[in-house]
Amino acid sequence: MAVRGVRGATTVAADVAEEILSATQTLLEEIVRSNGILIEDIAAAFFTVTNDLAAAFPAQAARQMGWQHVPLLDTQEVPVPGSQPRCIRVLMLWNTAIPQNEVVHVYQREAQGLRPDIVGLERVSNSKEEAQ
Repeated sequence: MAVRGVRGATTVAADVAEEILSATQTLLEEIVRSNGILIEDIAAAFFTVTNDLAAAFPAQAARQMGWQHVPLLDTQEVPVPGSQPRCIRVLMLWNTAIPQNEVVHVYQREAQGLRPDIVGLERVSNSKEEAQ
């Protein structure tokens, strides 16, 4: 079994704890649903926020979802001029046999502009078993 990286990002309208936690939870739920991820298969998750967000740790949303045994880390993005404001990003490390090219990365709200090449793509299976 390999470790695969699953990326995702979302944005919030304001630096408000409830918004950060809600947006993060919605993002994580879609990543998990889109890929069929089981919580026990998540090796770790790294969250970043832009420097205009400080009201809450995104990892708190994962803890509230029951991710008690998943190693989580929050950090701040490099403040590159012109980058997407009020943005929450995640890099989830997932233990899976699924090939990297079948992993679904999720970009929501204003963060869809970060990776327009992969927004809305669904996982395409190469497996005969999954196709049936």
